[in-house]
Amino acid sequence: MGMLPDEIRPVLDNGVPCVLATCSRDGTPNTTIISQAYYVDPDHVALSFQFFNKTTRNVRENPSASLCLSDITGRRIWVLQLAYEHSETEGPLFDCMDMQIEAIASTSGMQGIFKLRAADIYRVTSVRTV
Repeated sequence: MGMLPDEIRPVLDNGVPCVLATCSRDGTPNTTIISQAYYVDPDHVALSFQFFNKTTRNVRENPSASLCLSDITGRRIWVLQLAYEHSETEGPLFDCMDMQIEAIASTSGMQGIFKLRAADIYRVTSVRTV
């Protein structure tokens, strides 16, 4: 059995942006809003890499990250501890996420602004709700 429970799948698909927290090698924190968290398998999520150079630099220096997901139906927050593994810039996962980013952009009038640069793959190391 993987780290991600089945009940988190709808939360990953609910379209609500999530918050990613990272730290640089020297411990300087950074938080950013993520457009999309995508279920990969019971032990992995993919996060959309669009604009955030500081976040990318942080996870290359220190692969640990925390992701907060809003469960609007269950009225709770899911907190995932993550470890960055790799980035994908092509393939089925990237294509699916790119299509979803385009859909998000078109519904918010942001066509041409949202551009998926990579699908960053993270291993889930723990899950809790608050």
